[in-house]
Amino acid sequence: MSADPTFWNKVAESYAQSPVKDPAAFARKTAITTAMMKPTDTVLDIGCGTGSLALLLAPFAGQVHGLDISPEMTRIATEKAKAAGVHNVHFHTGAFDQTFSAIPDGSLDGLCANCFFHLVENREAALAQMFRLLRPGGFFVTSTPCLGESWVPYRPLLAVMYWLGKAPAAWVFTKESLAVEIRRAGFVDLSFPDVGAKAEIGFMVARRPG
Repeated sequence: MSADPTFWNKVAESYAQSPVKDPAAFARKTAITTAMMKPTDTVLDIGCGTGSLALLLAPFAGQVHGLDISPEMTRIATEKAKAAGVHNVHFHTGAFDQTFSAIPDGSLDGLCANCFFHLVENREAALAQMFRLLRPGGFFVTSTPCLGESWVPYRPLLAVMYWLGKAPAAWVFTKESLAVEIRRAGFVDLSFPDVGAKAEIGFMVARRPG
């Protein structure tokens, strides 16, 4: 993921006010995630934005951590948690890379990475780090725009939008290529639950063996 939070800082306030694009699919994804959780679990939400998912997971977990590159996003997330009286959610600001040290390897029971992988140039490294952070048997969930599934020429469009400052750097790939990378990282029991999302959205669930 780009270490430059400039774009996300600019859009944080409007992002926080925007409704979920597909609330029915989002609710199904959340239900599938919480069904895998135990009250003692420690869960990390990577690319947490303004904390919407992290706050929904909080009643089902012992501790929820949210990570985002944008200080403005995590500021808003922290304010939302405080306003809601939620005390078991902790937000961290920074990139998900070798500099992220807030959580020791092998200490997570679950990990969510929604709307994240299309913003990551080195998905192999990100998946390897996720695998290390999970305990044996820990669950992994991702909901990813896999824009390679579409006939729309997203590569040149995204390049132009990035050049104009209207979009972050983003990468185009298919669901199958992401699935191959997830399995190659060591995850098992990969499944693709049907949540009624758009065709280019890859919703995938897996776990670390153990």
